Amino acid sequence: MLQAYLKLNKNVLIAFTASIIISAIIAQVLSDQADYLNTTYTTIVDYVIYFSVFSSLFYFDNRKKYRLESGKTDTGKLKHDLKKLITSLGIAEIVYTVSRWALQYYFLTIDYDPYLASIVSQGVSTIIYMIVLNLSVKITRLYKDGN
Repeated sequence: MLQAYLKLNKNVLIAFTASIIISAIIAQVLSDQADYLNTTYTTIVDYVIYFSVFSSLFYFDNRKKYRLESGKTDTGKLKHDLKKLITSLGIAEIVYTVSRWALQYYFLTIDYDPYLASIVSQGVSTIIYMIVLNLSVKITRLYKDGN
């Protein structure tokens, strides 16, 4: 169970690292845009990068977990776990999106450099996200019941 939590957190942090770097570059490239547009576009890029990296890492870490001896996929177990994972991620994502957008917009309005506004807002929001995600995973019992 502890190993599963560590894998999940490792995947989230690697995905956020990739996302933070690329989002900062995009924020700087779009520095001539209005603050709300820069924030919105940067948040969209953040999500595309984060979910692409996270999904890939999660798949590679868990692909054997859902294999039956026959070689087929245990779709029942996979669906059960995906519902719990999506619930946990969904709750954390709502909190993350609101805090990230608001913080980046605020930092841009007080004249932070766009790349710095992106990095700081994403860093703070990631910490909040990790707390909410881990609490949600515990509440949904993602890694209980033999998972």
